[in-house]
Amino acid sequence: MTAVLVAHAGRSGGTREIAEVIVAELREGGLTADLLDAAEVEDVEPYGAVIVGSALYHRRWRPEAVRLLTEHEEALRNRPVWLFHSGPCGPFAAGKRVSLPAGVALLAARIDAERTATFGGRLTPATARGLFWKIMAMGPWAGDFRDWPSIRAWARDVGRRVRTRVAL
Repeated sequence: MTAVLVAHAGRSGGTREIAEVIVAELREGGLTADLLDAAEVEDVEPYGAVIVGSALYHRRWRPEAVRLLTEHEEALRNRPVWLFHSGPCGPFAAGKRVSLPAGVALLAARIDAERTATFGGRLTPATARGLFWKIMAMGPWAGDFRDWPSIRAWARDVGRRVRTRVAL
């Protein structure tokens, strides 16, 4: 059975929750999937496929997610890789696509990663960290903008593609 690594990086738990839903969908589709914080990933070799997700802050990926891609670049070239990021908030978050930061885009090209999925983020007073984010969490950018049906559909599609691309 193919094992899939789902690694996540974020500060307030919203990206982790997305990763948990992705893992659940993959498992429901018959795949073995492990969930790890990107900072805890030591080796990608045991996995037939890898999904890496990062929260976006000021259009930047979390350093631990970038580090995972950088440190395991060679091994990631030899397996299918999907990337996602979460973060758009506010009235126009639905359906918004955000490009990868330049450095991450270069890494994605070098490992031949699939097109990056953008998922809405979550910004609430209860989860905001830091003065700037706490202030933002009290205005029109506040709320939970994650589209769970779209996230589940994306995860199911990735699962189907893993099963067809990786020998089981």
